[in-house]
Amino acid sequence: MATKWKAALCWLALAAAGFGLINVLIGVGVIDTFIENMLVTIGINIILATGLNLIIGFSGQFSLGHAGFMALGAYATAIITSAMPTVGGFYLSVAVGIAIAMVVAVIIGIPTLRLRGDYLAIATMGAAEIIRVILNNLKITNGAAGMFNIPALAGWPTVYVMVCLTTLMIVNFARSRAGRAIQAIREDEIAAEASGIDPTKWKLAAFVMGAATAAIGGSLDAVYIQTIAPGNFGIMNSIAILIIVVLGGVGSMTGTFMAAAVLGVLDTVLQSFGALRMVIYALALIAIMVFKPSGLLGRYEVSIRAWLDRKGVNNAASNSNRAE
Repeated sequence: MATKWKAALCWLALAAAGFGLINVLIGVGVIDTFIENMLVTIGINIILATGLNLIIGFSGQFSLGHAGFMALGAYATAIITSAMPTVGGFYLSVAVGIAIAMVVAVIIGIPTLRLRGDYLAIATMGAAEIIRVILNNLKITNGAAGMFNIPALAGWPTVYVMVCLTTLMIVNFARSRAGRAIQAIREDEIAAEASGIDPTKWKLAAFVMGAATAAIGGSLDAVYIQTIAPGNFGIMNSIAILIIVVLGGVGSMTGTFMAAAVLGVLDTVLQSFGALRMVIYALALIAIMVFKPSGLLGRYEVSIRAWLDRKGVNNAASNSNRAE
């Protein structure tokens, strides 16, 4: 128990140090608006990709519908903050977006999560397209024209805090009894069911939580970019999030952070290349996957708790040797 709390305090200290460092770098001018935009984009991508990694990497369900849940959060925030342009209105919109995404995830998940592999991917992709088409034809969402002049109610500090909170929520879920259940289903669904685990129940739990994080990412994207349209939430957006998960390592939250950062920096550096940047970007992805097919980190996780446990064992062994 002591090790658990020490690890939690270490992560809290690191998060606080990161927040303070970014503040200092902005204050001295090292981080300008361009780099700040990059950091915000990376943060939103981390939120989206960690949620998808929970679905794909931990529960083993191949979903291509993440952009649909992102759209629900984005439109909920756009509509509510346009009527209530306050910080309170923003957080209310985030809560509403999460609730809507979770309800829709349950409706979609109950029939589709009985499928596997490519069939599940096609079903979730179809569900996301249904969401996009509905948003494209509603009067309240302004149809295909989308929504503009959304109040700018979130900057990098809000995104940073949301990254920390969503990561904490997902990691704790993955390490909980529910997390062990979905990982057992991923490894062998028949054996897990024979052990008394309800596959549909736990796969649905992971799917719903992933949808909730996608809604958070959509809400942040809406108030930061200040413009959204149904075309922003198509299949290519789901694939872009999937690329981050696969590149970092399916099942590795640390890898997701690294991949989102690498791709964010790469995309920013290549801005000056114009249309050629997409070719270079694609070649870089191909090279990484050829030489590192399991992703940048595979399933490796940076764990302060494991490090503290090893340190405690080593100290105990050292003390024992001295006593002898």
